[in-house]
Amino acid sequence: MKHHESHSIAQIGWLRAAVLGANDGIVSTASLILGVAAAHASHQSLLLTGLAGLAAGSMSMATGEYVSVSSQADTEKAALAQEQSELENDYHAEHRELAGIYMNRGLDHPLAAQVASKLMAHDALGAHARDELGISELSTARPLQAAAASAASFATGAALPLAVTAIAPAAHVMPVVAGTALLSLAGLGALAAKAGGAALLPGALRVTFWSALAMGITVAVGTLFGAAV
Repeated sequence: MKHHESHSIAQIGWLRAAVLGANDGIVSTASLILGVAAAHASHQSLLLTGLAGLAAGSMSMATGEYVSVSSQADTEKAALAQEQSELENDYHAEHRELAGIYMNRGLDHPLAAQVASKLMAHDALGAHARDELGISELSTARPLQAAAASAASFATGAALPLAVTAIAPAAHVMPVVAGTALLSLAGLGALAAKAGGAALLPGALRVTFWSALAMGITVAVGTLFGAAV
């Protein structure tokens, strides 16, 4: 009978991109709105600022994530090509190398050599990719998936402070936007921690602290320029 297990680590690829995108969407858009509001801009200017931040941020996140993960994918492909060449040119040396890896993990030499032989007979490149290079199906770079997740999650996150700005009374935009953003970020941090199997409170506090700092700095800059004007 096959034994099936589900581990949180299996979600790490899309989870990282999604959490990063949503977090950045809330923080950057809320900070932009708060900074412009601190400079005494009109309500219409706040909405325009938020909308521009949503569009620009989504494209920036998608582009950055695609380029970054594509570079990782290229590196993995080059490493696999090199490993394939080494297998074709000196199979026995690669067998000894793989057996040595298993010996370092606790197997004696005869068993390590036998395991290496069996695995290489089944899938030599796959065995070396997994145990020598650390490349597996779980960790394989997927640029389009990461880019789409980042763009969608950023837009979703950015939509929150933008919507709050649209419905909040003009006189109370700053505290309402800041409060809802921080509460949402705390919830996002806790949700990400839960999905990853980590403790909820540290994740929520970490996100909230750094986000509050980012917003505070932006408000200070907006206040400074607003006073100068």
